[in-house]
Amino acid sequence: MAGVLSLLRRLYLSAYNWIVFAGWFQVLFLTLKTLKESGYEHVYSSVEKPLLLAQSAAFLEILHGIIGLVRSPITATLPQIGSRLYVVWGILYSFPEVQKHPLISSLVISWSITEIVRYSFFGTKEAFGSAPYWLLWLRYSTFLVLYPTGISSEIGMIYNALPFMKESGMYSVRMPNKWNFSFDYFYLAIVVLAIYVPGIPHLYGYMLGQRKKALMKTKKE
Repeated sequence: MAGVLSLLRRLYLSAYNWIVFAGWFQVLFLTLKTLKESGYEHVYSSVEKPLLLAQSAAFLEILHGIIGLVRSPITATLPQIGSRLYVVWGILYSFPEVQKHPLISSLVISWSITEIVRYSFFGTKEAFGSAPYWLLWLRYSTFLVLYPTGISSEIGMIYNALPFMKESGMYSVRMPNKWNFSFDYFYLAIVVLAIYVPGIPHLYGYMLGQRKKALMKTKKE
């Protein structure tokens, strides 16, 4: 029975990783194609649907960690996926005014390359039991450049959306109301930006530690 469950787990995770890999590959292809043919102003409109689907699929990774399907700690997975979901749905999708900003291109390219490498690594590992060294090296090295470019683009997009949040009042709840409750989406965004300050070194340090561990383990083997 344990063997059957283990096989089902590997089949599911292999399928999941390769399906999401295909989604991010489409995002990167459309981004580069649009940049070449139309310019950065049209990048978001060309990638919106596959971007929303591919990034939203990552929510399952939080569930995978909770139920023990994978060994990734929730403390590392939750803030990274949570911040991305916030950016794609709470910023890019919600505020069309920022959808033609140049930072969209650097954001999407950084994310898509990172995820193409990551999902192909885990997909290969689940399907064949191991991944080639070059793919492992890419998995634990590309973030050295792509994490700073991606995270700075995230911060930049949130910052650029602030005036439109304040002006529109979108997702905010004003007093008076029957619940006697108020909520300002603008100030939530300020809090999110503040969380990036301690969050960036924490996640970057965690990934550096994972890189050292993974590459040292491979050398010993």
